[in-house]
Amino acid sequence: MKFKSTIIILVVFVLLLGYMLFLDKKPADKASAPEEKLVTLASADIQKITLKKESETLTFKKDDKGDWLVAEPLEAKADATEVNMLAEAFADLKIERVVEKEGVDPKKYQIPLKEVSIWSKGQTAPVKVLVGMENPLDKSLFAQKEGDKRIVLIPSAISTSLGKTLFDYRQKDVFKFETGDVTGIKLQTKDAKWDAQKKDDGWFLQAPIKALAKDMKITGFLDALGNMKAKEFAAEAKTADDLKKCGLDKPEARVTLAIPKSNKEVTFLIHKAADKTYVTTSDSNKIIVPDTDPFTELDKKPDDYRETKVVAFNSWQAAKVVLKKTGLDLTLTKAANDKWYFGAAQKEEADGSKIETFVRKIESLESSEFVDAPKSLAEHGLDKPQAEVTIVTKEAGEKAVEKSVTVFVGKDDKDKKKVVVKNARLDYLFRVDSAFMDDFPKEKKDWKLPEPEKKEPDKKDVPAKK
Repeated sequence: MKFKSTIIILVVFVLLLGYMLFLDKKPADKASAPEEKLVTLASADIQKITLKKESETLTFKKDDKGDWLVAEPLEAKADATEVNMLAEAFADLKIERVVEKEGVDPKKYQIPLKEVSIWSKGQTAPVKVLVGMENPLDKSLFAQKEGDKRIVLIPSAISTSLGKTLFDYRQKDVFKFETGDVTGIKLQTKDAKWDAQKKDDGWFLQAPIKALAKDMKITGFLDALGNMKAKEFAAEAKTADDLKKCGLDKPEARVTLAIPKSNKEVTFLIHKAADKTYVTTSDSNKIIVPDTDPFTELDKKPDDYRETKVVAFNSWQAAKVVLKKTGLDLTLTKAANDKWYFGAAQKEEADGSKIETFVRKIESLESSEFVDAPKSLAEHGLDKPQAEVTIVTKEAGEKAVEKSVTVFVGKDDKDKKKVVVKNARLDYLFRVDSAFMDDFPKEKKDWKLPEPEKKEPDKKDVPAKK
């Protein structure tokens, strides 16, 4: 009996093993079979697409530059990313499974609920894909290519592109411009008014104060305008009535940008009415409701854009330091080995850690108060400053241009621990914390390398007394 039981178990094991090997082999066979496609086109060659649905018909086509446009039901710039996704999805359309080979009424699968026509470069007739109902088992879609009798299933991911509306396929940042091309800004709101101009070395406020502006803040302001996206289109071809209806005939905010590269000025009109904000420009015929509140930037005051740092440079690019004060005139230069030396000849090495600490202190000088339009420099001890610091920077590379900044140190208030300083290229003054003056050397020896410690002789090396 035991022998018979063993034989039965062995037979069952062999059968199970054979079945498992059969199952293991099937996927390999399937993987080796070529993937079947319903459509095979190069997505870059697609020139026009029409998507027909129950609710609407959308047509997209490329212009002479190869940019996607909406052609139907209206004319507008298209969201290139969204249209390209649609084109790529149908250019290389995979068949998940063939359901019916022929002789079946497509209406059985609700074909066509949607129709996608694709015009490709070099072809006179479009490729048409008719899409039907969703397969309840895996959400793939029943479909048929015009001229092909088969009913097939195509990937469920196609549903995403097919379900998008005209708004989804439209370009939303209709007022976009190149931030770097703007050279002038004039802003006026009910609470703020300021002008700024871009010069070779950065942005400057021109009114109501003349001052250096924070480049990052101005860039952020321009990005907020240029990257506004439409949450809603209030008018496609605005009229005087549209402007009045949206309150843009008397806007709360007006921003004019000078863009000489394009030889034009663009004025933004912004108005908040009830629960919506409306925006248009002199360069566009559209009025939009933006998806973010532009007044977050527009309501800022000029001082919010003002640069508080005394000088702007990168301490790690410092290549030369010139320090002048009563009884002391030092020039230090940085060599290729990153060590600091006294003088241009670089024969005597200096204490690099002290110099770099000093340079970082100058870099981080920040105003606690501005002195605009000072009556006289003498009033602040700057007619004969107690110290003058020039730092020369150089970027990496053979053709790197050298730049320099100079700071004059004036009268200090020992009780308040403040000192007045001046950036040589600015007309106004800064009050800063006077703690940075602790790093000024009193004599040249303060920045010299420390003397090496003298080694005490070992007791065993000392000759014994006789």
